[in-house]
Amino acid sequence: MAEEKTILLTQEAYDKMKGELAHREGEYRDEITERIATARAEGDLSENGGYQAAREEQGKNEGRINELIVKLRNAKILKAPDAGTVGNGSLVTLDLAGREMVYVLGSRDLTVATDHDVISPESPIGSAIMGAKTGDVVSYHAPNGREIKVTVKDARPLQ
Repeated sequence: MAEEKTILLTQEAYDKMKGELAHREGEYRDEITERIATARAEGDLSENGGYQAAREEQGKNEGRINELIVKLRNAKILKAPDAGTVGNGSLVTLDLAGREMVYVLGSRDLTVATDHDVISPESPIGSAIMGAKTGDVVSYHAPNGREIKVTVKDARPLQ
């Protein structure tokens, strides 16, 4: 059995995942079951596209339910660093050669709590900005080997 790793989530991301789990285990599961029953009543299942589609959707839903259960069981609510310091759960504004970009630093599971792109702390840029402060200029090596410098324009906790 694979070792389950801790998932760092903001409280908002955790709450949204719990809400999604409740929806998928409740009304959405019931809706799919109803579609399967309706399609089954139509007769020959081997050529029933509605039945096949509903069964496929049921499998995807159950898979997502299992994924959410594991993630929530292994979740740790992170405390984002104070404003001005970059860390897990920070909303970071970067200046790259005059182009301003806004990211959230953390696991991709944070995407449920934000409309911003999420960058991993283990990525080249993520590890370079981790711990940086507003105004710091940091550099990292892109996958092609080129050194890239970015300025941390702002860092604040993701709300």
